[in-house]
Amino acid sequence: MTTREIAIQSLKDEAQAILDLIPKMNDDFEHAVDMMLECKGKVIVTGVGKSGHIGAKIAATLASTGTPSFFINPLDVYHGDLGVMSQGDVVLAISNSGQTDELLRFIPMVLHMQIPIIGMSGNPQSLLAKYSTYHLNVSVEKEACPLNLAPTSSTTATLAMGDALAIALMEKRHFRPQDFAQFHPGGELGKRLLTTAQDVMITENLPVLSADMHLGKAIIHVSKGKLGLGVAIEDGKIAGLITDGDIRRAMEKWQAEFFNHTVEDIMTRTPKTVGPQAKISDIQKIMNKHKIHNVLVVDSDNHLMGIVDRYACVL
Repeated sequence: MTTREIAIQSLKDEAQAILDLIPKMNDDFEHAVDMMLECKGKVIVTGVGKSGHIGAKIAATLASTGTPSFFINPLDVYHGDLGVMSQGDVVLAISNSGQTDELLRFIPMVLHMQIPIIGMSGNPQSLLAKYSTYHLNVSVEKEACPLNLAPTSSTTATLAMGDALAIALMEKRHFRPQDFAQFHPGGELGKRLLTTAQDVMITENLPVLSADMHLGKAIIHVSKGKLGLGVAIEDGKIAGLITDGDIRRAMEKWQAEFFNHTVEDIMTRTPKTVGPQAKISDIQKIMNKHKIHNVLVVDSDNHLMGIVDRYACVL
C-alpha cells in the first residue's frame, strides 16, 4: 500500500468506528443527557492518559455550549483536588478498558459523596460500567493502528460520543447562536453577535444635507463625508438618503440640467435604518439582502445618531 492508501484506510477505519456507535446507543444515553441537563452543580470529566486528553476536550466542549463543566485528573484527587467536587455534581468518567486502576480508585470517593457517575468505556462488563449510574458503550472493532495497539479509532469514537452528548444538551437547552457568543466573546462569531451598531457607528462629520439643497452643493457634502452618501434631514428627522450612485445616474439622466435639481428629486425616502442596539450580525443581513453598503442608526424619534458602513461590520 502507498502512504496515501494507508492514510485513507486509517480514515475509513475511524469513520467506521463512529458509525458503529449508532446501534450501541440505548436508553442510557438519554438518561445520561437528562442527568447532565438537570445537574445543579458541575459536570466533572475525568480520565487517565489518552482518555484524559479526550476528556479535557469533551469538558471544554460542554462548557462552551452551556453545560458548566471542567476536567480533573483522578491522580490529582489524591492530592487535594477532591475539594472541588460536591453533591449536585455529575461525574463523567472515561476509560477505554473500564478497568484503569487510577480511575477505579477514584470511584469509591465519588460514590461516598453520593455523586452519580456516567461511565464511558469500550467494555460494558467492566468495573467502571458496573459502578456507573449510566454507561455509554464506545467499544470499537479495531484500532486504526496497524498493530491494533495505539489508541486511534477508540479515542475518535470516545470524542464523537462526547460531542453527541454536547449536541444533545444544546438541543435540550435550546442553545442559540447568541448563547454561543456569550461563551466565545473573543471570537469572530462572538463579536458579530454581541457588538452593536452603537459600538461601531460613525458619529462625526456626518454628511447631512437638506432636501432642498441643490445637487451641485450636495456633491461637496457627500465627497467630504467619504461614505458615498448624504442624509437629508428635515425638522431634525431623516427625510431621505442619496448615494454617489444616485448622483451619477442623475448626471447621466439630466446632464446640463443636473445642477437645477435638488436632493429631494433623487433621494430614497425610506432608507434602511436600525436602532443603536442592533447587532452587527443583523446589520450584515440587512446589507446583504438589500445590496447596500451603509445603514443609518436612529433613535426612537427617527433622529440620526450615526452611520454604520460595511467595513465596520468586518470584525
